[in-house]
Amino acid sequence: MRSHTIKSHGAKVAKYHMHDWLILLLLVVIEVILYLIHPFYRFVGKDMMTDLKYPLKGNTVPVWAVPLYAVLLPIAVFLFVYIRRKDVYDLHHSILGLLFSVLITAVLTDAIKDAVGRPRPDFFWRCFPDGKELYDRWGNVICHGYESDIKEGHKSFPSGHTSWSFAGLGFLSLYLSGKIKAFDRKGHVAKLCIVFLPLLAASLVAVSRVDDYWHHWQDVFAGGLIGLVVAAFCYAQFFAPPYNDEGWGPYAYFRALEESRSNSNAGQAMNALNVQPVNAQVMSQRGRRNGDDFASLEELESGRMRTHGGNKRKNSSREARLKMHRQRQQDLIVEEVKKCFTGKTRMNKMCFVLINEMKADEAIVSLYKS
Repeated sequence: MRSHTIKSHGAKVAKYHMHDWLILLLLVVIEVILYLIHPFYRFVGKDMMTDLKYPLKGNTVPVWAVPLYAVLLPIAVFLFVYIRRKDVYDLHHSILGLLFSVLITAVLTDAIKDAVGRPRPDFFWRCFPDGKELYDRWGNVICHGYESDIKEGHKSFPSGHTSWSFAGLGFLSLYLSGKIKAFDRKGHVAKLCIVFLPLLAASLVAVSRVDDYWHHWQDVFAGGLIGLVVAAFCYAQFFAPPYNDEGWGPYAYFRALEESRSNSNAGQAMNALNVQPVNAQVMSQRGRRNGDDFASLEELESGRMRTHGGNKRKNSSREARLKMHRQRQQDLIVEEVKKCFTGKTRMNKMCFVLINEMKADEAIVSLYKS
C-alpha cells in the first residue's frame, strides 16, 4: 500500500475538512470574547471570607506554559508518528481533533467561569490588598484592590489550567493507547505506563492549582472532568476506540485503504476480461498455421469459415463449436461479475462496466440485479 503523504493527499484532506477549520477559527474568536468580558460578581459576605483568606501566590505552572504541553507537545508526537508512517490522514485528524478538544474545552470552561463567578481561595487579598475590609449595607464586599486582580478573583470555577491539561494530554493519552495497541488482549500491562504518563502530568497540574490557592478542589475536579469528556468525544470523531482492532489508525485511513483495494481488484478483473479476446485471436492464428480449419470468433459470428486442404466442416459441427465458444465466454463473464459481490459494497460500479463493456446477455443482467 502506497503512503498517504502531505504532498500527495494533504491538499485533498484539508479541502475536505475546510468547514471544520473555519469552525475552529470561530471557536478561537468566542474564546477571546469570553476571556475579555467580566465574570458575574456574586455576593461575598463577611462570614464567607473565612475560607477566602489564603495567601496570594504566583502560579507554579504559568499560563504561557499550558499551550506548550497541552497543544505543542502532542503535535510533536503526531509529527513523529507521521515521519515513521507517512499517513497524512493520521496527522491531520489527530491535530484537528486535538485543537477541537482544547478549544471546545476552553469555551466551556470560560463560559462557566463567567456565569458562576465563584471567588478564588485568595479572594480576600485580591479584594483588600491592604487587609482593611469594607462592606456595604447588605454585607457585600466593597473591593478596593486592582481591577484585574478582582476580575480574576471571580474565575475560580472550573479550573482552566486543569481543563486544558486534561483536554490536551487526555487526547494524547487516547492517541498513544491506540498507537501502541495497549488493549490488544496480549497482557502487556507495561504499555499502560505510557498511557497514564500524560494523565499523571495533567493531574499534577491540577494539584498545583490547589497548592497555589488559586482553586478549590471542586474547581479542579470539574475542570478535569470537562477536559477528559471533551477529549474522548473529539477523539471518537476520528479514531476507533483504543481497544478496537483498528484503533491504531483513523477511520479515514481505513476508508482510503478499502477504496484502493476495491479499485485494484476491479482493475485486475477488467484486465482478465480484456485478455480473453486476445487469447482467442492468438489461438485462431496458431490453428491456421497448424493447418487447423478453426476460424476466429469474428468469422464464426459472421458465418464465414476458411477451409484448409479442400476440406469443409459441416454446418452442424460449426454451429456446435460456435455455441461452445459462446458458452465459455458467457461463463467467464458470469464468474467475473460474481466477484463483484464478494466485497462489502453490493452495488459496485465496476459491475456495470463489466456488463456494458462485454455486452453481457440478459442472463448476466438478471444475475447482477438479483
